[in-house]
Amino acid sequence: MLTRDRIGALLMLAFSLGYGAMIFNIPLLPFQANQAFTARTLPQALSILGVVLSLALLLKPLRGTAREDDKIWRANMIRLLTRVPGLGFPLGKVLMLCVAMVFYGFTVRPLGFLLATTLFLVASMYVLGERRHVMAFSIAIGVTVFFWVLMTQFLDVYIAPLPTFLGR
Repeated sequence: MLTRDRIGALLMLAFSLGYGAMIFNIPLLPFQANQAFTARTLPQALSILGVVLSLALLLKPLRGTAREDDKIWRANMIRLLTRVPGLGFPLGKVLMLCVAMVFYGFTVRPLGFLLATTLFLVASMYVLGERRHVMAFSIAIGVTVFFWVLMTQFLDVYIAPLPTFLGR
């Protein structure tokens, strides 16, 4: 039976195997080929440890309490995926925030940091339930300008404030 622990173990096993396959892309200098400890040693150990622990969790027999915990987990997941009247899907907000983050990533260069970040914060506040437009815009503008000034003036990190079509 697939429990949440076994699903997690399967995901960790896939990650560890992929991580282990990527280790061979780590370049070594010619003199490192015969050394005991190289840039590949620790990643190899982590990959092997991840595979061993994932397999141990996958092959562990289920106890009675684990079956009860799994039933409770399944009931909670069904509740999260069920439509709530007036609220929609509880995971819908998470999905909408993820879409807003992707949209922000695509618009931060063309729109500039100040405009893109302000729009992202306003949209995020709207998704999370803030309906006072003046409050949302004032907080978003304040946070955006504060962060931009902090990064550019105090930390000397250049962030283009304006859209590319307005110039730099």
